[in-house]
Amino acid sequence: MGTSKKDKIIEKQLRNDAGAVKWILVGVSAVFLFVMLILPLITVVVTALSKGFAFYVSAISDPYALKAVRLTLAATLWALAINTVFGLAAAWAVAKFRFRGKKVLTALIDLPVTVSPIIAGLIFILIFGRQSAIFPFLKAHGIQIVFAVPGIILATVFVTFPFVSRELIPVLETQGTDEEEAAALMGAPWHTIFTRITFPHIKWAFLYGVVLCTARAMGEFGAVSVLSGHLRGKTNTLPLHIEILFNEFQYVSAFAVSSILVLLAVVVLILRSVLEKLGKKELEANR
Repeated sequence: MGTSKKDKIIEKQLRNDAGAVKWILVGVSAVFLFVMLILPLITVVVTALSKGFAFYVSAISDPYALKAVRLTLAATLWALAINTVFGLAAAWAVAKFRFRGKKVLTALIDLPVTVSPIIAGLIFILIFGRQSAIFPFLKAHGIQIVFAVPGIILATVFVTFPFVSRELIPVLETQGTDEEEAAALMGAPWHTIFTRITFPHIKWAFLYGVVLCTARAMGEFGAVSVLSGHLRGKTNTLPLHIEILFNEFQYVSAFAVSSILVLLAVVVLILRSVLEKLGKKELEANR
C-alpha cells in the first residue's frame, strides 16, 4: 500500500512539473491547434457573416443548399445504419471466434483507410457504370447507382465502415470470452449473451465509433465527388455544393454553407467529449 501511494505521489509530481520541456510541448501543441483548427474556424465564421446576417440566412436557405443538407444527412444515416450492423458483426466475429480467413477479414476492414477515396469512386464506376458487365441487368431493372443517390450512399458506406468495428475489436479482445462461455454453458441464447454480457462492456466504444462514423460520413468528398456526377439539386452533398459555390466565385455563400458543416463538426466534437467523460466515469466506478 505504501509503495502504491509513493508511486502516485511521484506520478503527480511528474505531471505537475513546471520544467521547460512541459511548457515547450504545451506551446507547440497550442500553436499547432490555433493555426490548423481555431484560425480556420474563425475564418469560416467571419467570412460567412461578412455580408450580413440576412445574406447568411439567404445562402444557407437556398433550395440547392437545403437539398444538399438533406442528401448529406440521408447518406450519413444510411452509412451509419449499415456500418453499425457490419461493425458489430465483424468485430464480434474477429474478437470472439476462430476461423479461416480471419487475418484477411481484419485486413479488408482497414482497406478504406489505405485506399484513396477517389480511387474507390473510380472502382465503383467500373463495377456499376455503363462499361461494367452487370450494367445491362441494372438498366433492365431500373437500378441506377452511378450518378445517383445509391452511388452516394455506397461511397459513404465504403469510406466509413472501419470506424465502428475498429473501435470495438480492441475492447472485445480485452474483455475475453469467459463470461460468454459461462452463459452459453448455462443455456443462455446468443442474443441474451450479447445484450446482457457483451454489449454492456462495449457500449461506450460502440457509441464512440458511431460518432466517428457520423463525422467522417458528413465530410466525405472524394469518392462521392466521383460517383455523384455533380448534378446540382440531385446528387450534390454539402461538400460538393460548397465546391460548386467556390468555383463560381461565390466565396461568401460557400463559407456560409461551410458553417453548417462546422456546426455539425462542433456537435460531433461535443458528443465525443461527453462520451469519453461518461466512459471514464463508468470505468472508475467499476474499479
